[in-house]
Amino acid sequence: MNEIIFFGQNEYPKLFKNEPDKITKPIQFKFENKNKNENENENENENENENENENENKNEKQIKQIATGYFGTIFLFNNGKAIEYLRDSKQNPEKIQIEENIQKATVGFQNKAILTKEGNAFAKGKGINSKNPNQFTNISSLIEDPNDRIIKDIASAWSSIYLLTSNQNAYGIGLNENCQLGFDFKKLKKTEKPILMMKNVSKIFSGNSSNHVFLLNSNQELFGCGNNEQRQLGLGESRRKEIKIKKLTQIQNIPKGKIIDIQCGYAHSIMLIEEDDEKENPKRKFYSCGRYFFNGLEKNGDTYEFTEIKSSLFENDDNILDFSVGCFHNFILTSKGKLLRFGYNEYGQLGTGDTENRPVPIQIELPELRFNEEISNYHISCGFHKSFIYYSPFLSSFSNLEEDLIKLFERKEFCDISFKTKNGEIIKAHKLILKYRLNQNQNQIEKLQEIISKKSIKESNQIFEMIYSNNSKINPNLYSEIKEIINSNEKIEETIKRIYLNENENENEKDFIIERKEKQYKFPKLILIMRSELYRGMFLSVTEDKSNKVKDYSELSNNSFQILEYWIYSNQIKDEIQITQEIIDEIKIGIDYFQLNQTYPNLLDLLINKFNIQNPKQNTNQIQIQIQNQNQKKKDKCLIF
Repeated sequence: MNEIIFFGQNEYPKLFKNEPDKITKPIQFKFENKNKNENENENENENENENENENENKNEKQIKQIATGYFGTIFLFNNGKAIEYLRDSKQNPEKIQIEENIQKATVGFQNKAILTKEGNAFAKGKGINSKNPNQFTNISSLIEDPNDRIIKDIASAWSSIYLLTSNQNAYGIGLNENCQLGFDFKKLKKTEKPILMMKNVSKIFSGNSSNHVFLLNSNQELFGCGNNEQRQLGLGESRRKEIKIKKLTQIQNIPKGKIIDIQCGYAHSIMLIEEDDEKENPKRKFYSCGRYFFNGLEKNGDTYEFTEIKSSLFENDDNILDFSVGCFHNFILTSKGKLLRFGYNEYGQLGTGDTENRPVPIQIELPELRFNEEISNYHISCGFHKSFIYYSPFLSSFSNLEEDLIKLFERKEFCDISFKTKNGEIIKAHKLILKYRLNQNQNQIEKLQEIISKKSIKESNQIFEMIYSNNSKINPNLYSEIKEIINSNEKIEETIKRIYLNENENENEKDFIIERKEKQYKFPKLILIMRSELYRGMFLSVTEDKSNKVKDYSELSNNSFQILEYWIYSNQIKDEIQITQEIIDEIKIGIDYFQLNQTYPNLLDLLINKFNIQNPKQNTNQIQIQIQNQNQKKKDKCLIF
């Protein structure tokens, strides 16, 4: 299923040829892949397109992301390809000619940027490349430090683009007329090469219509710069008269909790905060600042600092799944399937059927969306004066399993599910495994919850072990209770065995256990195959013994093993661990053991860079010399069983 719902400004580009410039009621979007030669017979073109669509791969049809601004919209598909609708394209989408696998797209006022799986960022538009403004340029390759060119995230704004590197450095490129690059506009008008804005950055926040930006460091300290004419930086009463903030300035009086996201409009900003508590699904709240008519605070007067958006529509047992901020309008999607919206509506971008503005959150039903399937699969994308709501399954195919795992670890609410036993104990289950082991029906999770609530902790563990392994012999009596919710379609299992594992793989041998210091770590073999050269050779070899081996591997400290475990799953470094020289030494041993040298980016390089950030005064040359010596000693050696 591939649902795309659209409403709002139907121009620049005109997505619907036979519809008015203002579409106030939601309509379904369909790609019009007609031949650009308008003189050709239209019916022949339609038939040709139908044949092409029939031959398309499902991943080529399935939308992964929609990025939209004012003069263009990019549709990114699950296969890593993308097309864009341009201002003057007359409904004819053009393929983005990037050979690498595209992972993310962003669109600003007159710029566009894409991020590839290889960590390269390409951009085009005003202020990016004056010689070829209409062609994508690899802006990551223009970063002065060649060791800092692996890009982790990107964000487009009105006339600038921001890059976050794997070394946690933030760069800006483009125009600087509002000091949005963190420098005085009198000294720096624009730059066509990325300039370093700040180090030790964990996240960047901006918006497709904003001239301001926020940077969050690893200590959850927030900094901002740029246009502050409408108090959209939330600096407080003392700074409200400053129209332009010329350098990155720390934002004080931030609400308590973890900053999940900040999205910026032209004259306001909205922050999503997750409360700091030990609840399984911590409550999320919205805070906003800036122009009163767009910030949803039910008060006439601009707000100088981040203030909570309160509404009776935010129920206690409901939570925030997704939100999006356009130029002057806002959308919120809740876990109960509510679509809340507020702000400017002159172009019908709120989908209310009229052009009446809504300064406070309202709820309107959209019967076109089938929320009963799985609400977390729906996403919102707000452009300047347009809105998209689209269906994009969180876990779509095994071809994107690696990317799905990364998303699982980045978004806490999708990491696992907690079940409560009859005695009140909490047992956690991997949502990724349940996705493939249970019947494809949301009710199966609820049925499993009901079964677990009547079992002891021992029985519950046995139930999940059977679900993970499809091995009914562990406890046949318990299996008879859960067999109704186990997926009877064996196609998924057959695919795993045929592509990743040996066809003769026993059902109870799909996990590999590493035992260290009397604790067992269970890795799905599929994950180890993706990450480790050692295990790829072991599990896919015809002659290698593929039994579920339990090996004692106690050379690593707990912190080092946690880093390796997290890296194997997510290809990222665990933020909260302090990097020491001992950890770097141990990680080198672990990299040799797991044969992780082929992973990209390189784990050891990232650890050294993070060590430099955490210990700026410590000389790391000695560390690098020691690592080189270790490499020499261990040359032609490999830690295997």
